Amino acid sequence: MKKVLVVSSSPRRDGNSDSLANEFARGAEDVGCVVEKIFLADYNINYCTGCGVCFSCKRCFQHDDMSFLLNKMVEADTIVLVTPVYFYNMSAQLKTFIDRCCPRYKEMTNKEFYYILTQGEMEEYLMDRAVTALRSFSVNCLCGTVEKGILRAVGVYTLGEIEKTKYLKQAYLMGQGCAERILTRIE
Repeated sequence: MKKVLVVSSSPRRDGNSDSLANEFARGAEDVGCVVEKIFLADYNINYCTGCGVCFSCKRCFQHDDMSFLLNKMVEADTIVLVTPVYFYNMSAQLKTFIDRCCPRYKEMTNKEFYYILTQGEMEEYLMDRAVTALRSFSVNCLCGTVEKGILRAVGVYTLGEIEKTKYLKQAYLMGQGCAERILTRIE
């Protein structure tokens, strides 16, 4: 069975992007994937200090929850990065998480990636920088990455606004496509 890790980086539990993360997870579970969703706000993740210790010993000297989360990343077949877009980029929580992947990023090979993004603005192109930043990590830094899909949810700013859109269904269907080995792009 495929192991799916959904990384929800919203600071708001059950906010718009977190609701999409839940729907993706539900869709993937419904087709037999083993899904684990992590809500980054529940974990203590310090900023990278740039000390470089992890390059020589393959682990970070900081004692926080990141070591536990890195194990999840390495073990997963599929990783779903979910973020609200703030000032045209990913959330600070997700960027901090990605920065802290340094000790074990070379072990994160042959992964499938999905990206789910939300923003209050209506123009999809305003998410391009955030998508580029996500790809800079997953495609440019990790070996064997397959980008499986992107969901760009626009016009969802206030809490619960996602409920009145087509995006919840799209996230669910994207999750169902997770069991497939073919490209399932929703953009």
